[in-house]
Amino acid sequence: MRLPRPAALVAALLALALIAGGATTATSASPTAPRTIDGWPVRTPSSLGLRAGVLEAGAKEARRLDSTCFAVVRNGRLARDWNWRMGRDVPREVFSITKSVTSTLVGIAVRDGDLRLDDRVSTYVPQWRGTPSETVTVRNLLSNDSGRFWSMQSDYADLLAARSRTRYAIGLPQQYAPGSAWAYNNAAIQVLEPVLEEATGMPVATFARTRLFEPLGMSHTEMITDRSDNAAMVFYGLRTTCLDLARFGSLFLGRGKAGGTRLLDKGYVKQAVGRSSTVHNAAYGYLWWLNRPGRVRGATDAVDAQGQPLRPVTGQLAPYAPENVYAALGFGGQVLLVDPNSRTMVVRLGLPAPAGEEGYGFGTAARVLTRALG
Repeated sequence: MRLPRPAALVAALLALALIAGGATTATSASPTAPRTIDGWPVRTPSSLGLRAGVLEAGAKEARRLDSTCFAVVRNGRLARDWNWRMGRDVPREVFSITKSVTSTLVGIAVRDGDLRLDDRVSTYVPQWRGTPSETVTVRNLLSNDSGRFWSMQSDYADLLAARSRTRYAIGLPQQYAPGSAWAYNNAAIQVLEPVLEEATGMPVATFARTRLFEPLGMSHTEMITDRSDNAAMVFYGLRTTCLDLARFGSLFLGRGKAGGTRLLDKGYVKQAVGRSSTVHNAAYGYLWWLNRPGRVRGATDAVDAQGQPLRPVTGQLAPYAPENVYAALGFGGQVLLVDPNSRTMVVRLGLPAPAGEEGYGFGTAARVLTRALG
């Protein structure tokens, strides 16, 4: 599916969030639910060691915060799912959760031998050869410490308004030395699109469908593409459902293996979600958010002339949850939270909170997780 060009950030984000327009009947797994829902075996929360009342309360809170779906899965079994405004099998925009999928596509390409994390991006993007960006690596793009140019105007307006996001992203200058500064850099991440296409020899949307979505049974998932050059949007643009995202999370709970098939090396999974990828942000892996303690950076923290935070913060995203919990997060409170200890996932998709009002996030899902496990 091709993506229409937005006029500005707000128009783009809200238009994509409000897909499928209009309200639909709310649905949920009832006490007499079938043995499977969308291919997921269904079990009662209590049989999975989860507190049913906590899940009900979590769903009530999710609905209050304008969610369109909410689901909890443990040990490969669906404890409950709830759906509002649209059916459970209707794909919807999940914004930056796309980044975690892109990281996974890189991991698949690494396992295939098509590229290496320490390859220079300029190997695949000739426009960077002989420039200050020549030594930026694939690993830098995954860790968000590439040093590529970032500003609010560039990343959240000009990039989105560009007819070709990939061409725009490639054409930005180098702002800091590679590895010296951290930024939640959408444009830099979009450069992984030409890297993946050149390395694998196929369009990224095709690679994603054949090598990731189809093997995982993510039948309600697609990557949308730019209208000018059919390039996949790899920093945002994934359309999917709560239960398909749980399938994606299961790949990481399986340490790169799903349904008896290995898609990722165990080592890549550990690097992506098992430890901080950069000294500049303890809460970041390879395009995944982590609950690791240390110096924590947010997406739009103010920085000085060297790209360092003006107000450094030490802590954790959710100090009440295990340190090895991780999540794929997207604008507007899109969350796939994964706990490898209990093999539990909490998934929430929905509409962004109005400015100044409470929104869903990593911490909200983490509270459901910890309370449900008791």
